[in-house]
Amino acid sequence: MLIVDSQVHIWGADTRERPWPVPPAGLKAVPVHNDGVPFTKDFLLREMDKAGVDRVVIVPPSWEGDRNDLALAAAREHPDRFAVMGRLDVTAPDARDQIKRWLDQPGMLGLRFALHTPLLERPFISGELDWVFAAAHDARIPIMVLVPHRLMPAIGRLAQRHPDLKLVMDHLGLVSGKDADAFKDLDQLVALGKHRNVAAKATILPFFTTDKYPYRSLHPYLRRVFDAFGPKRLFWGTDLSRLPCTYREGVTMFTEEMPWLSAGDKEWIMGRGVCEWLGWKI
Repeated sequence: MLIVDSQVHIWGADTRERPWPVPPAGLKAVPVHNDGVPFTKDFLLREMDKAGVDRVVIVPPSWEGDRNDLALAAAREHPDRFAVMGRLDVTAPDARDQIKRWLDQPGMLGLRFALHTPLLERPFISGELDWVFAAAHDARIPIMVLVPHRLMPAIGRLAQRHPDLKLVMDHLGLVSGKDADAFKDLDQLVALGKHRNVAAKATILPFFTTDKYPYRSLHPYLRRVFDAFGPKRLFWGTDLSRLPCTYREGVTMFTEEMPWLSAGDKEWIMGRGVCEWLGWKI
């Protein structure tokens, strides 16, 4: 069975030669992931091999700014192991031209936006990003997006407006809280299952519970999402740098601890689904 992690960040050090940008007011200057210590492709490859993970979709982190250089370099060097959902500076003068050429970049599979705080969600709510979704629709560029559950109705309207735009909801829409508090509005995500161009990423779920491996308290929530989206539109992943268990446990939570998933279900959820959705040849 092909095992593909649908989200891992890698990043370099904050140096004079390659500085991290000063974040806008209201955003943290230092990431919580790994205390900001560089998380390299070589380290990730070693962890993948130990955990039995074949491929990873690299999502460049926000604290490095809108740059994809390290991720694309990793994908060029290891095209059989890495691909990228990249960041775009939508305010750049050539942003529209960049979208037209986006998939010409070797290893690039699509776009990713994090719109999960009041500051970050503002351009989405105001309509400033409407042109981006329309351009991505026209260029057939998949988009991964992190939004809180309360914005899911807006995602539904977006999915209806652009029926050929493939949208993936990161982290099942979870952004804060633990256990029942984190999942209290999961109905908003479940409702998106009716849109055939919307998928969901079951990433970093152990971060949102006080439970311990195998995180049985999470399984009922996952079953609801599975029932809504089906195995072909539910993608496993870890967001490894803040996973509160071993990488291998992040895998086996799905492959060994959920008897209600058939072998065929697990084949889609654990890798085949995200590869086919993003156009990453198997």
